Amino acid sequence: MPKSKRNKVVALTKTRSKGFELKKTLHDEIKLCADKYAFAFVFSVENMRNNILKELRAEWRHSRFFFGKNKVMAAAMGKTEAEEYQPELHKLARRLRGNVGLLFTNEEKDKVVKFFETFTGSSDAKPGFVSTETVELMEGPLDQFNHSMEPQLRQLGLPTALKKGVITLVSDFTVCKKGDKLTPEQCRMLKLFDHLMAMFKIHLMCVWSAAGTFEQLSDATATGVEEDDDGDEDGEEVMGD
Repeated sequence: MPKSKRNKVVALTKTRSKGFELKKTLHDEIKLCADKYAFAFVFSVENMRNNILKELRAEWRHSRFFFGKNKVMAAAMGKTEAEEYQPELHKLARRLRGNVGLLFTNEEKDKVVKFFETFTGSSDAKPGFVSTETVELMEGPLDQFNHSMEPQLRQLGLPTALKKGVITLVSDFTVCKKGDKLTPEQCRMLKLFDHLMAMFKIHLMCVWSAAGTFEQLSDATATGVEEDDDGDEDGEEVMGD
């Protein structure tokens, strides 16, 4: 009688999950980058926005950005002096905690620091964001909206009415006040009126060089996103070549 294929025994040591393969790939990529690039920076992100990260990816195609699986990246670099892949690299690995990323580049340190000192991006605020200003809407027609939007605007809390087919704000309205913790409705209103309140910003925390040096640049930490010490759960490279 032939053996049933359904009862075939597979040794667990021979199986490899997709997650394992992704971690191994990331581990190997970090080591390759440590060999290829002159500098590596750990950075934190204020008000994370993927669309702005894509702009950075386009502008910095000559470099590599990694964002996710801090423990895997730290293990690749070595967490102690005895384990480090390159001299002083373990000091960089120890800074990979929370919502931070890793940038490998051959651009000079001063050029990188100068670029990120001035690079910012405006984006819509998310629920829970603390308002940086008071936003008020004045009574009058809202010509930018199609008349079919009126029920949606009213549902958000705006005092609107249709007058001769034009959405009209029947009284002045305060969307938010400075210091308010924004609700989903307030965020939606700000977005509809193209009021970008959140400011995307990358803060360089420290830098390692292939010459075997390490320098602390700042004690900046990420804001706007809550993460555990392992960073992005997916462990995928958000940005790269």
